[in-house]
Parts: sequence; C-alpha cells; structure tokens
Amino acid sequence: GASAPAPTPDGVRAALTPLLTSSVLGDEVNISVVDAVTGEALYENGQDTPTVPASTTKLVTAATVLAARGPAYRIPTRVVAGPNPGEVVIIGAGDPTLAVNATAWYPGAGRLDRLAAQVKKALGGTAPTKVIVDGSLFPGPNVGPGWDADAHVGGFGAVITALMTDGARIDPKDKSRGPERSDKPAQAAGRSFAKLLDLPASAVTEGKAPPSSPASPTTAASASPATIAAGTELGRVHSPPMIRLVEFMLRESDNVVAETLARQVALARNKPASFEGAAVAMDEVVAELGLPAAESSLADGSGLSRSNRVTPSLLTDVLALAAKGTRPELAGLFPGLPVAAWSGTLDDRFERSGERPTKAGAGVVRAKTGTLSGVHAISGVVTTLDGRLLAFAVLANKVPGGPDQAQPELDRIATALAQCGCR
Repeated sequence: GASAPAPTPDGVRAALTPLLTSSVLGDEVNISVVDAVTGEALYENGQDTPTVPASTTKLVTAATVLAARGPAYRIPTRVVAGPNPGEVVIIGAGDPTLAVNATAWYPGAGRLDRLAAQVKKALGGTAPTKVIVDGSLFPGPNVGPGWDADAHVGGFGAVITALMTDGARIDPKDKSRGPERSDKPAQAAGRSFAKLLDLPASAVTEGKAPPSSPASPTTAASASPATIAAGTELGRVHSPPMIRLVEFMLRESDNVVAETLARQVALARNKPASFEGAAVAMDEVVAELGLPAAESSLADGSGLSRSNRVTPSLLTDVLALAAKGTRPELAGLFPGLPVAAWSGTLDDRFERSGERPTKAGAGVVRAKTGTLSGVHAISGVVTTLDGRLLAFAVLANKVPGGPDQAQPELDRIATALAQCGCR
C-alpha cells in the first residue's frame, strides 16, 4: 500500500546495475521500473525506445478490451433462421472459447450442444436441413502481419475467424501446451453443430445470415414453426465474461484469445474487426486512457507479430494505471497475470527451493512473459520486501542466446526488485 516505504531511484539502480552487465541478453535491453503507487520512475534505460514486445503486447490488449467492453461483457454466438424452411445460420461474433460440449478447453464456455437444443425446440416439428456458417464479422486476412511462417500452424496460434470452438483446437481433450489447431476453424465448428442437429457434414455451407425483418418476430418464441421468418433468432449462447477471457489470455499467453479480444476493441470502436482495424482501435483506446499512444505501434493483439513496437514505459504506465484504481475496470488485468513458480507461463520459473538465485521472486512476482526467437521480455508487478508495489518491464531484442539462457536473466532482474528495500 501507499504507507509502505518506497524505494529510491538510487537504490533501485544499485540493485539492478550489476545484473545488466551480462552479455546473455545482448546489447538491446530496455527497462522501465516505476512505483505503482505514485508512478515515479525508479529505473530507466531505453524506457522510451520502441521495442518488439512479443507477448507482453497482451498487457495492452487486456487494458484496452477491459476499457472498451467492460469486465462483464460476454460475446454471443447466435443462430437464426435461414432463407428456406429448415435452414439455420450460425453467426460467429468472435468467441474463441465456444465449446462443442462438456469437453471444453475453457471453463464456463458457451456450448454448441446447448445451442442445438435451443434451435431444435424453436423449430418445433421442422427438421433442420442445412447449416450455414456466417463468419463474416472478421474480414481477412486471417493470419497476422509480421507473424513467423509457422505461427498459425505450430500449435500456439491459429487462423483467426469469427467462429471457432476451443480456440481452434482440434482435440480439446489434449491439455498439452501447443496442441494441433484446425486450419479451417469456422467450417469445423459448423460441422460439429450440424452433427448435433443430426445432419451430415455435407449439409454445411458458408454464407451470410439474412437480415431480420422488422415485421417479423426477432425470436422464434412468438412464432409457429411454419411461420418462422428468415433472420428470426432461434438460439444464443454466451462466452464467459470479459474478465475471464482476459485471464485465459494472460495466464497461458493464449494468442488466439488475444487476437479475438483485440477485435472486440475494434468492434466497440466501430472499426473493422481485422488485424489492422484492431490495431488502430487499440491505439485509440490507449490514448483515451490518458496513456502515451505515440509509444504504441501495433500490428496484432497477441505479440506474435515482429512488426509490433511498444516502449517499456508504456507497459509500466498500463500496469500503474490498472493498480491505481481510478479506472477500476482495469483491475481485471491482474487476476490473469502468471505468478512466479506457481501458475501459467511462470509456473516453472523462479524455483521455490534450493539455491537458485531467483527463488526469492517466487509468489511475489506477477508478470506477463514474451518470447520470440531473439526476443525475450517480462513485464508485471512485484512486491518489495517492504511491501511496496512496483511495476516493471524488461524488453530485450536481438538476444544472442535461447530461452534457457535469457529467461533466468530476466527472472534475476525481477527477483532483485522483490528483494529490494532499495532506500
């Protein structure tokens, strides 16, 4: 809290400087450390330098979608009547967590089996004949600019479509990190939905939902099956609330969730739900939050793009604003941050036992990691020995070594802050 003794810039500099002489991270290491209570800069080195942030980009995505949509917003998946009797149109609105049934990757996800039950009830005696998949909300391209060639097929990313199930995972029972993803997730979701309606895969086509007629009911509840007009809603399910989606994104660095949440920012700001539209909308919301938008130049929402540029000071500004409480919706950013030696992408870092120099960071560092070949980053919050909350960001580009060498160096920097009285 605010009553805990605050470190001084000289004290923090003395703690960190010896750690920055290593050549493991290379020569492009940009750092910002601020007092999360006051916003005072405690350590600066290249803090205003645009840097490839890798997955620490997701901190910006989290803040902007929480601001634009609010923590309670849920993404709907709807089914409406098609142009002909028995035809149904499933409309994707960008819920990456939608599940086929109880075997769901994401807890609390909306489910196609429940949606199918609603549709059957609404249709009454009319048997479904065709499933039309409408994924038109997300215009192309469906692979991000600046992505590595294998980013969407290597298991940690996917093609981004408005309709998918389980983050485009082919087998949601496979709980390993980086499981195989579908190369056509919208069509796969449509086939799963058709099966639940007792239809073959051949009954699935792509198209657009017909507009609802103002003269006809907007739901099937007030119509007989024989008079259901095209565009009449037959059922809908919802995603978990936005605060949970942000948690899913941050905890395991879920790139697919990140890209769909970036598009929610675009939709909330009346921009095209594309990579470009999302990037423009996110930068706009950064400015609306009173943060330095000039320090953010984004190409995607996940950090897979090497075209992204963010300054370390922007990341610490985001964290400090979220901690300050003046924008309470941004507090939803913190539950998803991985905890050192405990959860998410930090569960196997900052070992809790033995003589490892990072064990003092276990449990008190909460941070988002970022990794691309040659790029290693960490940004989050840490509580000092005196109980003061600090926000930090360390972004290293052109790193000569791999993660086995770079990540422990980043962890030592965060641990030094955890051990810091630094007064």
